Amino acid sequence: MRAGNPSGGESSTPFMAQNDSLGYDGLFPQLFTSVPSLNDAASYLAQTTSFLTGCFSDYSVEPSSRDVEDSNAHAQELVTFSAGQTQGSRTSSGDLASSSGYHFACTESSSTATDSPSINGGTTNTSAGDSSQISSTLVQSNHNGQSGVSIFQGLINRVRRTVHGSADDIGWLQRDPEMPSVEDGTERFTEILDSIRHGVHRLPNSMVYLLVPGLFSNHGPLYFVNTKMSFSKMGLACHIAKIHSEASVEKNAREIKEYIEEIYWGSSKRVLLLGHSKGGIDAAAALSLYWPDLKDKVAGLVLAQSPFGGSPIASDILREGQLGDYVNLRKLMEILICKVIKGDLQALEDLTYERRREFLKKHHLPRELPVVSFHTEAAISPAVLATLSHVAHAELPMVAPLSASQSTTKLPVVIPLGAAMAACAQLLQIRYGEKSDGLVTCRDAEVPGSIVVRPKRKLDHAWMVYSSLTDDPSEADASQVCEALLTLLVEVGHKKRHEQAMKDE
Repeated sequence: MRAGNPSGGESSTPFMAQNDSLGYDGLFPQLFTSVPSLNDAASYLAQTTSFLTGCFSDYSVEPSSRDVEDSNAHAQELVTFSAGQTQGSRTSSGDLASSSGYHFACTESSSTATDSPSINGGTTNTSAGDSSQISSTLVQSNHNGQSGVSIFQGLINRVRRTVHGSADDIGWLQRDPEMPSVEDGTERFTEILDSIRHGVHRLPNSMVYLLVPGLFSNHGPLYFVNTKMSFSKMGLACHIAKIHSEASVEKNAREIKEYIEEIYWGSSKRVLLLGHSKGGIDAAAALSLYWPDLKDKVAGLVLAQSPFGGSPIASDILREGQLGDYVNLRKLMEILICKVIKGDLQALEDLTYERRREFLKKHHLPRELPVVSFHTEAAISPAVLATLSHVAHAELPMVAPLSASQSTTKLPVVIPLGAAMAACAQLLQIRYGEKSDGLVTCRDAEVPGSIVVRPKRKLDHAWMVYSSLTDDPSEADASQVCEALLTLLVEVGHKKRHEQAMKDE
C-alpha cells in the first residue's frame, strides 16, 4: 500500500491516489472497451467493491465516550517522546502513522507540542484540551482514510457508465406508455414506390412541398437538389428551406413557421413538409410550438431518418463519462460548430436523449396532424467502403475553352460518406446491438402515432439527400423515395379527414 520508501524521502501517498489520472483517463478506457458483454464484468467489479468496502471500519459514526478515552490515550502515546529522541526518529514515527492513516493527526499533534511545550523532566506533556483536540482530529483523519475506497468506487461507477452509455435511452419512446402506438405502412409504401418507377405519379399540384434539410446542410450545396429538380419536372411547386441548420431546434422552428406562412399567403396552397435528419426535428418542433397558427396551412409531415427520440451519437459525444470525456471530442465539436461553421453547439445538444425527452414531454405533435416516419439500416459490407457520395460541384477554368461562352467546367466533389456511415453503423451494432442508418437508430426514428415505413433495402443516412456514384439503376433513387413518402402522406391525410368527418357526423 506504500508508494515508496519513507526513509528515502519519497511520497507516502496511496497508490490509488497517485495513479488517479492513469486509472481514469488512460488504462481503463483501453481495458473496458465499448462491448455490451463487459457490463457483466463491471457488475462483478461493483460487487467486489461492495465487499471490499465492508472490510473497512465505518468511522463515520460518532465515537462513544469509551472510544474517546481510548483515542485520547492513543493520541498521548503518539505525541509523547523521550528527551533523547532525534528529529529523524520523529520523522519515522510520522511516516509510520501515515501508513496507518493517522498522518494528519500526528502532524497536528507534533505542531501543538512544539508551539506550546510544557517541559517537565525532559518529557513533553499535553493538556487534556490538546488530547481532546487530537482525538477529534484522528476521527477526521479516519474520514479522510475513506478516500481510497471512494476513489475505487468512483472509478468503477465511471467504467460502468462508460460501458453502459446510451443503452437505457435507445427506444425510450416505444417504452413510454403515454406515447401513442405506430402503424406499419411499409407494404403500402412499397406499392406506391413500384408504381412511381413505372411512371405513375399521384402527388397533387394543389399543394406546395417544402423540404427541410438537416445538420450541416449549408455546407453541402447538392443537399436535396435532385429531389427538388425531379419535383419541378413534374410541375410541382417544391422549395428547400434555407435555414441555418446548425442553429438550435427552437430557432429553426421559428424560421420554418415563417416559411410556411410565406408560402401559404403567396400561393393559397397548403404545405406538405418533408424533413430529413435534424430537419425533421425542426419541422416537428415548428408544428408542435405553433400549431394554432399553422393548422390551416399544413397538410402533413414526413420525418425521414430523423432522431425523434434522440441520437446515441450526439449523446455519447456530449454526455459526461462518455467518448467526449476521453478524447476531448466535445471540445472539438464545439470548435467545429461554433468557430468554423459559425453555428450553435445547442444544435447538437438538442439531439441528445435528455433534450429530446424534455422537449417531447412539454410539446406534443398534434394528434390530427398526418405524420409518416421513415427509417433505414445502413449496409456494413466491405463494398460500402468504395462508395462515394456526390455532394457538390467545383467550377474550374478551362485551359483551352471550346467556345467563348464556355470558359469553365464543373467537376463533381465526392466524399466517402457511405464508408463513414457504415463505420458508425458497425459501432452502434457492436456497442448497443441496434440497427441504424449510421447516425440514427431505427427505434429512435419511429414517431409515436405515425405511419412507419421500414424498408428492407440497405440505405445509409446520407443516401436520402446525396446521390451515390454507384447507385443501382434497377433500384429507386432518393427523389422517387421522397415522392413515395409524400404520396403515402397524402393518403394518410385523406384517411384522417374522412375519419374525423365520420366522428363529427
